[in-house]
Amino acid sequence: MSAASSEPGSRRGKERKKAFVVGLVSVCSAVVLWEVAGKYLHSPLTNILPPPSRFLKSVADSGFRIGLGSQSASVYQSVVATLFRVFAGMGIAFVAAILTGALLSLSRTASWVFSPILQLLAPIAPIAWIPTAIILFGVSNTTAVFIVFMGVYFILTLATLVEIERIPEEFLTVAGNLGAKRWQQWLWVVVPAVLPNVFTLLRTNFIAAWMAVLVAEMVGLRDGLGAIIMMGRNLFNNELIMFGMMVIGISGFVVDRLLVMIGRRLLWW
Repeated sequence: MSAASSEPGSRRGKERKKAFVVGLVSVCSAVVLWEVAGKYLHSPLTNILPPPSRFLKSVADSGFRIGLGSQSASVYQSVVATLFRVFAGMGIAFVAAILTGALLSLSRTASWVFSPILQLLAPIAPIAWIPTAIILFGVSNTTAVFIVFMGVYFILTLATLVEIERIPEEFLTVAGNLGAKRWQQWLWVVVPAVLPNVFTLLRTNFIAAWMAVLVAEMVGLRDGLGAIIMMGRNLFNNELIMFGMMVIGISGFVVDRLLVMIGRRLLWW
């Protein structure tokens, strides 16, 4: 590789390192200011927003378990439960959207019939599906997964249809001339062409899915990060609420970075 071609990559690497350092310093500074203000500024706001040392000590004293008696769950269990629900819902929605878009694109009539329905359902907020989900599945993991699924499926399906329409006709013509059958054209030309942009949209809708699963967990599930917030509210425990918010923020950030890494490594084209 020439020096000229490696220079842009080196520059991007330096920019990423600088951004990471600046971001880390910014977050650490905010936490330090929060801690100092909580310790030395005697204000009613301190009871509402207790400093990190206070709510971390409170949760540590309970053995990092949230809940009462046999209904309690560890913080680890809550994080894993929430991540499972959001990844299951998003994964099923992603695969279903690709398949639905591919099937509808095979028939112009089917696209005309079902596209308006998808466009009508797409703007409905995920939390609006909670009552229906509880009636169908009760208060369970399936309910939370269903809410996440409904939050991203319709948008991803519409995006898949748009991306398929953008594929140059010459791609399919060349594949056909090389002997590819119809299903081979879809498998090796259409699907690889639409995956990157649809996955990018999945990542941008992750925040909506994340909020949806947290709200779903507040309706009675025993574990999950949303259940931590609800437990803190029921017990009027601001320290538990702040701890739950902190874990939610950190977990959401880690998942977002993971999605970025997956997009760069697996869908590099």
